[in-house]
Amino acid sequence: RFIGLIPNLAAPLKRNRRLRELRQHLRTHLHDTTSKFEVARLLVAKRNYSEAEKYLREIQPIMQDSADLLYELGICRLESGDLVEGERLMLESLKINPRVAYGDPYLRLGDAFEQADAEKAIHYLECFRDLNTSSCEAYYRLGQIYTKLGRAADAKSAHREAVDVYKLLPKYKRKTERKWALLASFHR
Repeated sequence: RFIGLIPNLAAPLKRNRRLRELRQHLRTHLHDTTSKFEVARLLVAKRNYSEAEKYLREIQPIMQDSADLLYELGICRLESGDLVEGERLMLESLKINPRVAYGDPYLRLGDAFEQADAEKAIHYLECFRDLNTSSCEAYYRLGQIYTKLGRAADAKSAHREAVDVYKLLPKYKRKTERKWALLASFHR
């Protein structure tokens, strides 16, 4: 039975097959915005941010009010090291839809600013925690940043909260959060 500790080995194969199919489709349907957006999302999942950004920039004029597009563009900019533009895009996507990707922009921003500005990272992770209360990852990352800042009591509390949240989750959600709960349990 799959318990969620090892990665799904078939996922990259399925992603690559779907990417091939979409690229083939785009050869004959040059203006298919939906397919281009799906290609960009698959490329982001493969961590090919520069190519994904090219597709996203192509469709940006058509989908200029899309929170999802701005979120994906923000990921590309953050991963390329442009924290200012990435932050701007993420916050703009959150203005359009505060629940875009279930608050994941806050988690991405907290992760991006972990080294550069720890206080800003804590702010974003706390925003994520308030929006998505069932995320063990947010509590774990918050605990890690508190540890780096020397706030041991806050770090211990955040790690304990990650484990407590995990215990209250339904079975289907535990698979995705198990890794973070285990990591947090080592730091309690």
